[in-house]
Amino acid sequence: MGNITDAEWQALWVSVSVAGTGLLVTMPLALLTGWALARWTFWGKTALDILVHLPLVMPPVALGYLLLLALGPRGPLGSVLESWFGVSLAFSWSGAVLVAAVSGFPLAVRAIRISAENVEERLMQAARTLGQSPLGAFVTVALPLMLPGIVAGAVLAFARALGEFGATITFAASIPGETRTLPLALHSFLQLPGGEDAALRVLALSVTVAVAALVASEILVRSATRR
Repeated sequence: MGNITDAEWQALWVSVSVAGTGLLVTMPLALLTGWALARWTFWGKTALDILVHLPLVMPPVALGYLLLLALGPRGPLGSVLESWFGVSLAFSWSGAVLVAAVSGFPLAVRAIRISAENVEERLMQAARTLGQSPLGAFVTVALPLMLPGIVAGAVLAFARALGEFGATITFAASIPGETRTLPLALHSFLQLPGGEDAALRVLALSVTVAVAALVASEILVRSATRR
């Protein structure tokens, strides 16, 4: 297969940086949303649940096109961001991060919601009886019990972002060194005559990162469960 080229290392770095930054954007909101769906009763809960899971069931290209319609240069939100704040998300690294965050969000929420539903209410009430505020009870009681689910959700969201293709190429395009992630690089090399060797190297990088994420997930979940 030959040695890995700079362009291939570049695609790996873009993938990891985009997926990692997307995860940082996703997790605080996913934690709040998962807890709310599991423990709170409020008007519009069903609508929120549908909205959260919509990116999971939509075709990725449709998701990317929807983001482009809303946040593109001519979109209702994109035009405001560009004219008022000078921010352009479409066809940029930030746009790829947004796609990573949106695509991984449902998986993170789902794992967190399941773990939140398993936190016993009597433990929360006991913490309140001992003088904890609702936030204090959440931080000291619920959060440690939910930690394995939070870790699992984070890994699932990260892995989903790493493998995202359709929405990324639609909304962020395939710009070398900026938005060309490993899946996009693999697709590009497969379109080139004689690009099979490069495609195999990118495939090997993709499998290596995926396996590393799974191993890290298993270690972190076991550690969180022991605690």
